[in-house]
Amino acid sequence: MSFKVYSNFNPTKDQKRVTSELSKKGNFVLLGVTGSGKTFVLSKLIEKEKKPALVISANKTLAAQLYQEFKSFFPKAYSHYFVSYYDYYQPEAYIPQLNKYIEKDAKINKLIDKLRHAAVQDIIQKRHVIVSASVSCIYNLGSPENYQKVSLFLQKGQTISQREIIKSLISLQYQRTETEEPGTFKIRGDKIIIFPVSSDKKIEIELKNNKLTNSFEIFPANFWIPEKNKLDLSLQNIESELQQRIKELKKHPLKAQRIEQRTKYDLEMIKELGYCSGIENYSSHLEFRKPGKPPFCLLDYFKKAYKDFLIIIDESHITIPQLKAMAVQDRIRKQTLIDHGFRLKSAIDNRPLTLNEFENKQTKTIYVSATPAEYEKKRAKIIELLTRPTGLLEPEIQIKPCKNQIQETIKEIKGQKEKTLVITISKKLAELISERFIQEGIKSQWIHSETKTLERPEILKNLRQGKYDVLVGVNLLREGLDLPEVGLIIILDADKEGFLRSTTTLIQTMGRAARNEKAKVILFADKITRSMQAAIEETDRRRKIQKEFNRKNKIIPKKIVSNIKEWSFFKKEIKTEFFVKDKKILEKEMKKAAQGLNFERAAELRDLIKKLC
Repeated sequence: MSFKVYSNFNPTKDQKRVTSELSKKGNFVLLGVTGSGKTFVLSKLIEKEKKPALVISANKTLAAQLYQEFKSFFPKAYSHYFVSYYDYYQPEAYIPQLNKYIEKDAKINKLIDKLRHAAVQDIIQKRHVIVSASVSCIYNLGSPENYQKVSLFLQKGQTISQREIIKSLISLQYQRTETEEPGTFKIRGDKIIIFPVSSDKKIEIELKNNKLTNSFEIFPANFWIPEKNKLDLSLQNIESELQQRIKELKKHPLKAQRIEQRTKYDLEMIKELGYCSGIENYSSHLEFRKPGKPPFCLLDYFKKAYKDFLIIIDESHITIPQLKAMAVQDRIRKQTLIDHGFRLKSAIDNRPLTLNEFENKQTKTIYVSATPAEYEKKRAKIIELLTRPTGLLEPEIQIKPCKNQIQETIKEIKGQKEKTLVITISKKLAELISERFIQEGIKSQWIHSETKTLERPEILKNLRQGKYDVLVGVNLLREGLDLPEVGLIIILDADKEGFLRSTTTLIQTMGRAARNEKAKVILFADKITRSMQAAIEETDRRRKIQKEFNRKNKIIPKKIVSNIKEWSFFKKEIKTEFFVKDKKILEKEMKKAAQGLNFERAAELRDLIKKLC
């Protein structure tokens, strides 16, 4: 395996210059426009420095696109996708004003869980690793040292009984079933057939006279599995904290009783099974971390495995604020649970990193953005990449009045051969507008934050392939999307000043059309706001630089050609949502599906009912 880039592209002089600058010591901001070849430049940088890389994106869609691109550029490296494994997540919470406790409710995507384990295991075992991750990579992931220590090492010729192996597998949270799902095993005579949590390949352990015929390393099925020889001490420490907390709450008997019952139940589960629901809330005790010390996360697995590695923060202007906000929001929620006796104080240390803690773990970092914020500008040197190998210019901008903007949008779409992105200001509007387009005979699909993780890249692929002509979105169509077929961007209510219509948002959104030689942007607005003016001026500045570059190099602008990559993690066909809007009928169908044990269908119907409420 190697960090060798395989590509039909030859780097331009500008790209070579930027790669050379980025390879110097220090941190850098790569200020690159859409279509300038930023990912190619970063790939050449990884090739030049020969370092593993952690690429952090603002959301799962961008992480998926980068994963596909790096996998394409580095076919002989280990490319991985690491994002939150929840399809649905309602965190544990308590609302004092309503005296309402909300239990944690989550639907875990087993495929994403498998991809997370595969990434971590290759970091531990391999050298040529590139992980494309979302901001979830700064969440508590358990100790990398523990993860390795509790792993099961079996060597060829080793004497061991079948019972001992089974006992070890159960301690690693593998379940004995006949389902053949990741994290399970079954027995067939002298064979133990294991279905690893990180792979589709099964492991067959065969014993002859209690001797192993092959060598294996089997990693845990969960990240939070304590070492056996230290478990008793961890449990004693949890019990000690519990007794101290009960004393502190003696003036509040209900809270004291609550924390005692909940914690003792969890302790019993850990003693019996080695695991309990919400075990991560006890991770500081299981890992013997001091109060306030940062939790272990994916960065720690990198730091343990490699002396040096690259950190690339994609679309840093939105990724960094997310990294900053996550710990603050998590702490507020946890503190309320602690104050009212739902969790021990140590649960506060099951959290994402603070921004300061993240900074302390950083190695050489490249911040990537077409619109970098002040944070990155202060911490790193800016290297601009404003020209495109294809000679494409920033799109031309038209401003039209808001009156009859939907009708005008429909006219523009019908007169357009290229694909279109329509940007609105709310999720509900995106859905309604998409439905209106369909009624007008336009092939349309909406996409927003409630679109499932693994469906998003498939929707984008379907747009490029012609299944849809229009995507209607809110904020997911801003940064980094490789959509050369899109020739028209329409931004509705562009003069509604705020986050969704800020200078940065407008520049990023308009940039989605800059991979097409027929690119055009229409802003529906009744006035030119400060954000609009700044965005238009910056777009004009870049356009002038690009024109001069084309003149000097005798380049005629042409559309970017980008292969449509298969999204292998999605199997089910995505359908445009047409559904019955009678709540009673849907509830009847949901109950019928549940009675027939078709729980996936029941869950889909439940979600549709929620939308109608």
